[in-house]
Amino acid sequence: MQTSSNKPTFKALIPFLIFIFTFLSVGIIQEDFYALPAPIAVISGIAVAFVLFKQSIHTKIKVLLDGCGDHKILTMCLIYLLAGAFAEVTKATGSVDAIVNFGLELISSQYLYFSVFVISAFLSVSTGTSVGSIVALSPIVMGFAETEGLSLSILCGALLGGAMFGDNLSVISDTTIAATQSLQVKMSDKFKANIKIALPAALVTIGILIYKAFTLDTITSDRINHSYSLIKIFPYILVLTLSIKGINVFSTLFLGIISAGVLGVIYKDFTVLEFTQTSFVGFQNMTEIFLLSLLTGGLAALVTYNGGIEYILIKIKGFIKNKKSAQFGISALVSTVNLAIANNTVSIIISGPIAKSINDQYNLENKQTASLLDIFACIIQGVLPYGAQVLMILSFAKGDITYFELVTNTWYILLLLISSLIYIVFNNTGKARGF
Repeated sequence: MQTSSNKPTFKALIPFLIFIFTFLSVGIIQEDFYALPAPIAVISGIAVAFVLFKQSIHTKIKVLLDGCGDHKILTMCLIYLLAGAFAEVTKATGSVDAIVNFGLELISSQYLYFSVFVISAFLSVSTGTSVGSIVALSPIVMGFAETEGLSLSILCGALLGGAMFGDNLSVISDTTIAATQSLQVKMSDKFKANIKIALPAALVTIGILIYKAFTLDTITSDRINHSYSLIKIFPYILVLTLSIKGINVFSTLFLGIISAGVLGVIYKDFTVLEFTQTSFVGFQNMTEIFLLSLLTGGLAALVTYNGGIEYILIKIKGFIKNKKSAQFGISALVSTVNLAIANNTVSIIISGPIAKSINDQYNLENKQTASLLDIFACIIQGVLPYGAQVLMILSFAKGDITYFELVTNTWYILLLLISSLIYIVFNNTGKARGF
């Protein structure tokens, strides 16, 4: 990516601010933060950059294309495509239903609060999407709420917490891909650093949910038989195992897609030709995030070239005195951006270059910085009243619970924040190698 050829200046940040303002204002007016496609909002910032900056059109186009073609951006985009294909093929084979039904059959109905958190977490880890997990499980959770003595707010809090836990740790999540590519760190390393922070919060959450189950006046003992095929879960287990072992992400996702495709053909869920068509549908599903990453890379290059990123670094570094304050600065940065645009993936993409500069300047561990980027974007996204996850659950609840009831029963998010702050304060940081 192009380096700055100009003095640090706030003026260079205006295109970025236009992008954020456009995305945010349309979302507020429409009461839907996905009404305006994010790539279009980025284009508005790029257009302002071309008008505002003084270089020749040829130079600006070259900087833009160099940014779009940066190897980290292209790597991220290709991973998105493979992740989309994997998600779509496994959905077509019935693997998502198999995961849900297996979890429901395995865990006693006495622990429905606990089971909703665990199933939501596992589904989100496996599919890489918190919103998808919420959409898949919300109808089931609303049905659970009709069981005598069960609290809808606790069930929904468990659903939201589990979905965010899984999305934060998933190796095929947009946020994980963005964070690891921004910091140039292996997914397996980020996962290991991430789980040290997230797992304690999850375990305490599970303990609270189990306690809540025992405090119920009445617990329904009726069991529903759920049909599933364990073999259908294999592609998810394969991808998760290979990722944790540090196998190259391209190889991991490719093998996951092939294994799911073979199962689909064997079980006659689709033909070989339909498998290729389904994979392409998965590619298409990632078009928005693909274009967003590509165009944001170009916009970031223009802003960097004109001194914008360096200006932010100078201002942030004024508040940073040591490694710990550097980590707090990075966490505050991605949190603030996410508050503004209500999209954790976009927040990480925007904050990534700045976080990488601070990381290198203060000799932090790449995997820890990537983990903090993902975690704090997750924390903010999980409590935003205008975030997709919260809005989705409240929509399914149809007014039976309020926003306040939902977030006050999503203990995982609060515990994750506490765990993260403790980790920053007491952890000794040091430099780690990336790829």
